[in-house]
Amino acid sequence: MFKREKNRLIFNYNNERVWIEPWGNDSVRVRASKMPYMPNENWALEEVPEVTGSSDIQINDEYAVLRNGKIQVEVSAAGKITYYNEKKDILLEEYVRNRVDLTSDKCSSLCVDAREFRPILGGDYSLTMRFESNPVERIYGMGQYQQPYLNLKGCDLELAHRNSQASVPFMISSLGYGFLWNNPGIGKVVFGKNITTWEAVSTKVLDYWITAGDIPAQLVENYATVTGTVPMMPEYGIGFWQCKLRYQTQEEVLEVAREYKRRDLPLSVIVIDFFHWTREGEWKFDPDFWPDPKAMVKELEEMGVKVMISIWPTVDYKSENYDEMREKGLLINVERGFPNALHIVNNTMHIDTTNPETRKYVWDIVKKNYYESGINIFWLDEAEPEYNVYDFDNYRYHLGPNVQIGNIYPKCYAQLFYEGMEAEGQENIVNLLRCAWAGSQKYGALVWSGDIGSNFDSMKNQMVAGLNMGIAGIPWWTTDIGGFLGGNPEDPEFREVFLRWFAYGTFCPVMRLHGDREPHKEPMSDKDLYPSGAENEVWSYGEEAYEICAKYLLIRDRLKPYIRQGMWQAHKKGTPIIRPLFYDFPEDIVGWEVEDEYLFGEEILVAPIMNANVSQRQVYLPDGMVWYDLWTGRSYDGGQSIIADAPIDKIPLYSMNKDMIKVIQG
Repeated sequence: MFKREKNRLIFNYNNERVWIEPWGNDSVRVRASKMPYMPNENWALEEVPEVTGSSDIQINDEYAVLRNGKIQVEVSAAGKITYYNEKKDILLEEYVRNRVDLTSDKCSSLCVDAREFRPILGGDYSLTMRFESNPVERIYGMGQYQQPYLNLKGCDLELAHRNSQASVPFMISSLGYGFLWNNPGIGKVVFGKNITTWEAVSTKVLDYWITAGDIPAQLVENYATVTGTVPMMPEYGIGFWQCKLRYQTQEEVLEVAREYKRRDLPLSVIVIDFFHWTREGEWKFDPDFWPDPKAMVKELEEMGVKVMISIWPTVDYKSENYDEMREKGLLINVERGFPNALHIVNNTMHIDTTNPETRKYVWDIVKKNYYESGINIFWLDEAEPEYNVYDFDNYRYHLGPNVQIGNIYPKCYAQLFYEGMEAEGQENIVNLLRCAWAGSQKYGALVWSGDIGSNFDSMKNQMVAGLNMGIAGIPWWTTDIGGFLGGNPEDPEFREVFLRWFAYGTFCPVMRLHGDREPHKEPMSDKDLYPSGAENEVWSYGEEAYEICAKYLLIRDRLKPYIRQGMWQAHKKGTPIIRPLFYDFPEDIVGWEVEDEYLFGEEILVAPIMNANVSQRQVYLPDGMVWYDLWTGRSYDGGQSIIADAPIDKIPLYSMNKDMIKVIQG
């Protein structure tokens, strides 16, 4: 029943093979399958890292135990798995209901298995994994979902990508464990009050990783050790990024950058959005509107401004590359119906990023048409990928059907560009993506929160999304300042949203202004396939708004040394740049319940204003520290809530470092 192979504990029962093995410090990987062999894909995990702590296995007739540092795994003779910490407190245990152990307090006639492999006719298995639920547990991470809850206990989450939704299935628990669902297939998780249930629509194997730690930071750092960390953010990345939908010509981009310089405002990156190209899938500038990209890049570089260019993974049926890519099998396939995955202007199919040949083919074109012109930052849009119809079972990739492996698509998309740029000798690579999966961070993925609404409710969702993305191992995160969908710069109500969002964006890992503003402009000619939105520069919102934006741009510029320290911690240990209060103050019980403020790095507490017509708000200051109001210099003892003044030009900011007052006030 039990046996040991080197440091791996193996359990066989009822045609099921279970492997449990140390995988990093204080952590184990668990796999189970009813296949004739154990699938060997590592998916999000790196190869087995060196274990620095003690690890051992004990086996007898009644149970088996595997210990690895702070975590202990016990498997009963009936196959039930329970996880303990060093104090023998239960961290997590499988939900089993049967008559096998009549002495158990969970003995039942229900006959429910924890690991349920249900055969699919003519295929593999659908999978359900059940765990006991502690109703007071708090859960964080899991990526980016458009909902307002930081604590995910009680939530039902789809394990699938959509525009503005990124499933990154790593979570941490207030009970002291972290858990990675190491399966890139479509499914869902329900963090119920009575049961926690993980489901996969179609799979060959159950695969998860679990770690134990005394504080949240240990859990996140253990996870980063086995899945990778971001590169070091380059200097331009911590400045201000200017973007809109969309700059239509080379001269328009240059003139915007020149205006920032005339006004003596900091600008690090300017972004050229979609439909600057000839056709989707040709990945080159339209020479009618962009006659000399090299000269454009050169002038911008002389101003200290980097260029980022939008790349889409869609290939137009009429593009010059479509027939060859279809012939070589470099595009995704559909299982039924007309092969059209996304229609924006014409019918298109997506490149198959899971195919290494596709990655090489696309990079060779991008290198020739963009990289050799001096462009070495890319905006990898549509990274989920986005479909006209989200029938996940209708799409098949090189690595398999979407329902089994589809969530790995954005990770492979980031890999395409990362490895291409790395081969050119580039270091500290960063590319902007609209989606991610576990492990995307090691390919330089800066994730933004997608095409979101331009209102306060949407802003609240983004704050939660950014914090949970950081906990899920994606420390590079940003949001469209002001939201994406609509918003008229002349509208006083939207100006309020915009200004509150601009202040919040100043204290995000990357500060990026973007949006599809109203009213739209007319296309310039028949060749101009997509309209442009209204102006979206900091001077587009009136003089009062401009003065406020300029103030925050200068604050961001003065914060660069501080932000650089945070980026170094993200690179070395996987530390989120923005994180909930409990991350740095785990002993403060109240801090675990605060969901509308956060820490920006180790020393700045940020309390955004996310409602209309508000000039004050309550702020909780974590216990054990003296906190300074960075606008007034007034000090407060921690462990209390205060009322903070918040006029339209001020976001409540606090620090335990008094020197930060000078940084903010200049």
